[in-house]
Amino acid sequence: MPVMVFDIETVPDVEGGQRIHGFEGLSNEDTAKALMQLRVQKTGSDFLAHHLHRIVAISVVLATRDRLAVWSLGEEDAPEAELVARFFEGLEKYTPMLVTWNGGGFDLPVLHYRALLHGISAPRYWDTGDDDREFRFNNYLSRFHWRHLDLMDVLAGYQMRANAPLDEVASLLGFPGKMGMSGAKVWDAYLAGDIRGIRNYCETDVLNTYLVYLRFERLRGRLSEQGLDDELQRVRTLLSESTEPHLTAFLEAWQAGKRA
Repeated sequence: MPVMVFDIETVPDVEGGQRIHGFEGLSNEDTAKALMQLRVQKTGSDFLAHHLHRIVAISVVLATRDRLAVWSLGEEDAPEAELVARFFEGLEKYTPMLVTWNGGGFDLPVLHYRALLHGISAPRYWDTGDDDREFRFNNYLSRFHWRHLDLMDVLAGYQMRANAPLDEVASLLGFPGKMGMSGAKVWDAYLAGDIRGIRNYCETDVLNTYLVYLRFERLRGRLSEQGLDDELQRVRTLLSESTEPHLTAFLEAWQAGKRA
């Protein structure tokens, strides 16, 4: 089964916020500030509810027996609807195993709301066995199934208090972790027009997730020690052959690490 690691980057859905709260007339930046302030008053955190996130980047690592690739969906100026449609089209085409870090808690719920908003159909993703009996026992939606592997959730033993940040787990294992940007900086980068920087950051996040996933595959006995070394080398080869500066920098940071 193909493996597709993915991650999304989001900004406040100012248009949706204006529609819900009657903020018409405010600038996008002021609308975002107002939405965050409302969220702080309600929860103590300015992290917006899932339905008020707009997707500006979706990056993937696709791994098959014969192919390994990392890229961001669509062009830099692609509208959100195209990015979301491309994501679900990939599921329809490949029916991959999805791998995420906190995908069950954030990425997938956001994708659900955005697909609903844009009228996107994704029958393969939503199948729980009505169309394909195999999906009754292994589908994308059930928390304890493996067609979607949320590494953060699984490694924490499904205990929220045991959750760990991807950056720290990747760094613990000798992988690069965060490189120059974080999710908290995406809105500022978006306002500055730096979509490329956001996409590059998202790609390094999926690379970190994929590398942690390979170590997890060794942990659960699906990769031998040699098999793990071979898969890690395949990633190094992919990065060494790239001409993209952020991927070259990722490889250099990895080589400077103290572990695998």
